[in-house]
Amino acid sequence: MTPFISVVVPFYNEAANLPLLYHELDRHTRRLPYRFELLFVDDGSSDDSAVIVRKQAHADRRVRLIRLARNFGKEAAMTAGLHAARGDAAIIIDADLQMPPRLIGQFIQRWRQGAEVVVGVFKRRNMSRLHRWGSHLFYRIMHVIGYTEITPHATDYRLLDREVVDAFGRLTERSRITRGLIDWLGFRRAYVYFEQQPRHAGRPTYNFKKLFGLAINTFTSFSMVPLTLAGYLGLAILLFSLPLGGFLAVERYGLSDPLHWGINGTTMLAVLILCLVGLVLACLGLMSLYIAHIHEEVTNRPLYVIRQGEDHGSAVPREVEAIAREVTAS
Repeated sequence: MTPFISVVVPFYNEAANLPLLYHELDRHTRRLPYRFELLFVDDGSSDDSAVIVRKQAHADRRVRLIRLARNFGKEAAMTAGLHAARGDAAIIIDADLQMPPRLIGQFIQRWRQGAEVVVGVFKRRNMSRLHRWGSHLFYRIMHVIGYTEITPHATDYRLLDREVVDAFGRLTERSRITRGLIDWLGFRRAYVYFEQQPRHAGRPTYNFKKLFGLAINTFTSFSMVPLTLAGYLGLAILLFSLPLGGFLAVERYGLSDPLHWGINGTTMLAVLILCLVGLVLACLGLMSLYIAHIHEEVTNRPLYVIRQGEDHGSAVPREVEAIAREVTAS
């Protein structure tokens, strides 16, 4: 039987890019000897993006549109798309055309050769020097502290075998980084390297603030080192302050020697107190990040909500909601 491939496209306010993206997807998928579904997930767009995809769905039976009730974020949109994907494999691709659709054939080829996860990796990126430095620093830190190996400059452009999609559907995290969770799952991997293409239109929605938040979320989701580091830092300061305090006490009260440093005991004590208070506050702030993750998990809200009747081209939208509820309850 001819393999069936799902192409998942999460998007948010991409009306200027979607017509060309569909044209490229249509052109390159029709050349391949496989059956396709083009699954567009609208992450609460406020422009005409959904209208454009809806017209494409009426003209092309392969196109499906799933609309989320509001902007839940790209990670939730990708998850919704993977939950709804019905293919033997699923390919995730962004809507801004920075990930060339012409490579879909290469992804499928690696999959047919035995890879269960095929990852697209940037070999050259169009970014500012600050972003390039920040990206390099992020991957260096994750390489040192992370317990999950994350490929440097890997993208969300990747193919997942049906087994991987099903395994991903059993993950229940709320604060999720899709590429990190896929890396955590393991499976046999292959890589496709490509140069990042210029954005066709519009501005990226992932600004520096969101990227920084994503990095912090990755650190606290895939590494316990920051939490244990706070304990080691506290122990180090304690081991330093106790001998120092004992030495000052012996010098001042046992030997009656003020040390002639121009620093009296009160000043030293104040400095030590400030140091310890700063340490305690830093550790509390770090632990609060982990507590926030726990809070998000135990509230057990649905990861996303789909508008009723907005799964155009699919069977029944309630099927997708049932999958989401099952994942939430597990």
